[in-house]
Amino acid sequence: MIKINSLVKKFNAFRAVDKISFEVKKGEIFGLLGHNGAGKTTTIRMLTGIIKPTSGTAIIGGYNIQKNPIKAKQLMGIVPEMANVYVDFSPLKNLLLMGELYGLDRNKRIERAEQLLKLFGLYEKRNQKSKTLSKGLKQRLIICMGLMNEPKLLFLDEPTSGLDVESVRLIKGLIRKFNNEGVTIVLTTHNIEEAGQLCDRIAIMNHGKIVAIEHPEKLKHLIKSAISIEVAFDKKAERDELTFNNVSKVEKRGDKFKLYTEYPEDVIPMLVKYSQLSDNKIISLNTLTPNLEDIFLKLVKNKEK
Repeated sequence: MIKINSLVKKFNAFRAVDKISFEVKKGEIFGLLGHNGAGKTTTIRMLTGIIKPTSGTAIIGGYNIQKNPIKAKQLMGIVPEMANVYVDFSPLKNLLLMGELYGLDRNKRIERAEQLLKLFGLYEKRNQKSKTLSKGLKQRLIICMGLMNEPKLLFLDEPTSGLDVESVRLIKGLIRKFNNEGVTIVLTTHNIEEAGQLCDRIAIMNHGKIVAIEHPEKLKHLIKSAISIEVAFDKKAERDELTFNNVSKVEKRGDKFKLYTEYPEDVIPMLVKYSQLSDNKIISLNTLTPNLEDIFLKLVKNKEK
């Protein structure tokens, strides 16, 4: 569905996207994972024809987005991160307007709009002004607008960012539903857990480059190796005393120690035993999953090797 070759986007001397290449298969949920500023949104803007690449090519459904933008865009639904609704229009009127822009006939517009409003839990509020909707409900409406033309390819830029739990759960469920119906989905996120739950494959971006493209299961092994245990004791402890077998590194952070390990299930009993033998009570103990920086550093280090 998507084929990208050596895509570059420069803003003056700054390379926001630095010679990336990848493919997205038809019917796949493909994730772009990375910090804010990693190049995810710039990549999406190039793929959707909003901005032109400095160099390289992007083929969407067999069409070059630069040479055949209309043909390529007819395949797409787009939900940008910074999108908004027409706040003085009702949800229904927003969708009918979007359907008109896509060239749907009147009956089809009404049928599609009502179907989406029901799916996204907005039907009861269909005639209220959109300015009265919560952030979560507005985001649901924005996604509905991107789905009015029944796209074969849906771009979602941070679709659940800052939303309430109920909206996040609903949107994730509907992403899976539309994908099961054959829609190819490309989504950006900085949330590792969300990417793992939704995506068939994940491209990890850092400083405009793709550091790795993996299936979530393969990433889990990488994540496992960056797990850490954070512990605090009642009395003073020394770093050397906590360097047990299966602990790769110990860091002192304020009144806590951070122990990196692939085997937290083995290290926790060792900490308990240390506490008992040294008469040094454990006052807090937490197992921490890695943040994006941990994973980036590990991936970059592995790549350099």
